Amino acid sequence: MVDFKNLKVWHRAIDLAIVVYEVIKGFPKEERYALTDQLRRASVSVFSNIAEGCRSGTDGELIYFLGKARGSCAEAEAQLIFAGRVGLVDESRVTKLTGECEEVSRMISGYIKYLKEKK
Repeated sequence: MVDFKNLKVWHRAIDLAIVVYEVIKGFPKEERYALTDQLRRASVSVFSNIAEGCRSGTDGELIYFLGKARGSCAEAEAQLIFAGRVGLVDESRVTKLTGECEEVSRMISGYIKYLKEKK
């Protein structure tokens, strides 16, 4: 069993969620139950799935949850792009945030590759 708190990717995923939370504070109230909620859940899902997978017991289950985390990362990235296109987030900030999503996703993919090769 891996201690998720020792994983750099888990910390990067939490940092990403914190920045997303900061960004959505500026969204209008009418977005509270729409894009705001979706972005919040997607960003929290990334680090949550990493943690759940680490406690699951087998490498196969960990790989499954890492895949879910990577999917949530892509979901958050897509929602941030949309938020930029509709004018809720400045394009330069979108570029920075989507870059961070891509980096977290690459880290997750690297971890999956490591787990598969170790078998």
